[in-house]
Amino acid sequence: MRAVAISLFVFLLVIVATVISFCDGNSNVLCIESERQALLKFKHDLIDETNRLSSWIEGDQEDFCKWIPEFIGSLKRLTYLNLSGSFFEGAIPHKLGNLSKLHYLDLGRNYHLEAKTLQWVSGLPSLQYLDLSGVNFSGATDWLQVANKLPSLVELHLSDCINLYNDPSIVSVNYTSLAVLDLSSNSLSAIPTWIFNLPSLVYINLNWNDIGGVIPNGFQNMSSLKFLDLSWNAFSPSSIPRWLYNLNHLQFLGLRSIGLQGNISSAIRNLSSVTHLDLSENMLEGTISNFLDSLCNLREMDLSRNKIHDELPVTRLVDLSSNQFTGPLPPVLPSLGYLFLSTNFFSGSLSHFLCISSTKVRSLTILDIGSNLLSGEIPHCWENWPALDVLKLANNNLTGKIPVSLGSLLSIRLLNLRNNSLFGEVPSAMQHIADLKILDLSENQFSGSVPAWMGENLTGLMVLNLRSNNFHGHIPDKICALHSLQILDLASNNISGAIPKCFSNLSAMATKNKTLWYFANGAIWDSFLSMSYFLDTLLFTRGREFDYSTTLVLVTSIDLSANSLRGEISKELGNLVGLMSLNLSRNLLTGKIPENIGNMESLESLDLSMNRLYGEIPSSFSGLNFLNHLNLSYNKLTGQIPLSTQLQSFDMFSYIGNHLCGPPVTKNCSANGATPNVTNAGSKGSKVNGLYVSIVLGFVIGFWAVVAPLLFIRSWRFAYYHKLDDVGRKLYVFWATTGRSSFRCVW
Repeated sequence: MRAVAISLFVFLLVIVATVISFCDGNSNVLCIESERQALLKFKHDLIDETNRLSSWIEGDQEDFCKWIPEFIGSLKRLTYLNLSGSFFEGAIPHKLGNLSKLHYLDLGRNYHLEAKTLQWVSGLPSLQYLDLSGVNFSGATDWLQVANKLPSLVELHLSDCINLYNDPSIVSVNYTSLAVLDLSSNSLSAIPTWIFNLPSLVYINLNWNDIGGVIPNGFQNMSSLKFLDLSWNAFSPSSIPRWLYNLNHLQFLGLRSIGLQGNISSAIRNLSSVTHLDLSENMLEGTISNFLDSLCNLREMDLSRNKIHDELPVTRLVDLSSNQFTGPLPPVLPSLGYLFLSTNFFSGSLSHFLCISSTKVRSLTILDIGSNLLSGEIPHCWENWPALDVLKLANNNLTGKIPVSLGSLLSIRLLNLRNNSLFGEVPSAMQHIADLKILDLSENQFSGSVPAWMGENLTGLMVLNLRSNNFHGHIPDKICALHSLQILDLASNNISGAIPKCFSNLSAMATKNKTLWYFANGAIWDSFLSMSYFLDTLLFTRGREFDYSTTLVLVTSIDLSANSLRGEISKELGNLVGLMSLNLSRNLLTGKIPENIGNMESLESLDLSMNRLYGEIPSSFSGLNFLNHLNLSYNKLTGQIPLSTQLQSFDMFSYIGNHLCGPPVTKNCSANGATPNVTNAGSKGSKVNGLYVSIVLGFVIGFWAVVAPLLFIRSWRFAYYHKLDDVGRKLYVFWATTGRSSFRCVW
């Protein structure tokens, strides 16, 4: 009967953990009420003779999510306990130390938990796995001494902890069985020296710390290492240590962004077991082909953001973006799955690269060769690339028309031809690419009307960008069938007619809360490499370009600016309550601004400037609390600017070129709120506008206050021009070394 009771309580723990997973991370938010009631009902059906659940009371405001039940310590036969990511808070109960048979304990990712001491851990002699990642260690300075008493410990995970103390006086420990050690994402300033006395370690993760100085050579004696990640630390600039090449059992080597410089030695071929190699974001130079033939198990390599120039390596994933490769693109081997060559100096045509293979390259999934110097036409051999999910040819010098064979890429999800010199109409063969999520044809010379088949057949589109082309005619109503569309950019074309009223059917823009489906829809998962590639796009808003990838699913925007659209702004636009950016500027729109535009509570940017709109600014605008960019200039708007914290925070240039009154413009309103008569002949000639006088005086005084010393004081003049020259050099270096790559790979 006792065994049955224990089983019931273990089952209860599973229920608790499940319920807690639905709780909000905010410590001030209680469990979902329906789940709370489910727990209370579960308690009612139990026989709780020892009154262990006495605190679970109907109507009590205590949150079940916030504490680890003390009775867990009485489950003496428990061997496995996982309460990770459950939003527990407060001190870890010492009674967990009574679980003497426990083999596995995971309390990680409970970021409000506090370990005041870890003495209770010494009561777990059978423990093999311990994860306290994210726990506050402010009071547990003895963690190392205590954990050292666990003779069976195999894995220790202490990543992203608060105030994890590294005692420099401890140089030796007794972890005879420890194989996995994760101290990543802490604030360690040095590598603990006791690590080098653990010959049994096969996994060490020290990334995202503040470790400085020279990379210690203590690792050279750890011949069993299979995983070593020292990425994102502050080591002194140096070449790759030669002793590292002797760790021939390594399968994962992460040295990203640690100040490495010089050439990669051919001795790296000794790392024949390596499957994942990350040397990106360093200052490495030279060639790589002289050693890659020996890395026969290599599946993923990232050398991006270095100064490497050489031939294409042989592996499953190759990222050589943001380097200095020149010459024609090399041929692609059949085993390649992901190829990132963007932001280099590759030149020549695409034909040799794409069409030389006599067989189909069935494995290539992602091809990014954007931001190079490629020229000529896009070739007609896309049937050789049936597995492509992502194709990026942006920012090159490509010309000609889109080949019909591009429509044979039936599985493609992202197609980016941005900023080339392509022309002609968009071929109708592309309507068969039913899985397309992102289509970017912007900044080319495409012509014809916006294809209606895009709305009929490309029903999964999330981003449609046809900006800066020569499209003409009306916006087809079929576009309104794109229920997943989040970004629509038709700006800077020759489009005429009215804004379709059916835009209110764009349901992704009418939704404020995104579900998990949106996030899954914006990424590509590779089970072979255990990584996600996030679909990305550039968005032009507020006069600037923004690159979105992991957060793309949260962005919504409509930009129809710089066209010849006529008629009124349809009130149906007000139904797009999830829209974050709306730009209708530089058109020929007339009529009043619809009152229900104020219902678009998610708006962060609104530009209606340079149209022929008249009437008053709707009072509902005062409810646009997230608005951080507003431009209503150069219309025929009249009346008082509505009062709100947001509307008065913009400068007068947001309203210039109208007949508006009230802050922030200088014109005062009359008693009834109307704009005063600006043609008062009685005072026109007798009074000078004080604003203009102030502007002139301010300019004269400011000009001579700055210029006069430079004219008459020689040392000031030399210092000034020297400073300008220094700033100019820094800006040039920044511009020349900053890549435009948009690679988003998480692994």
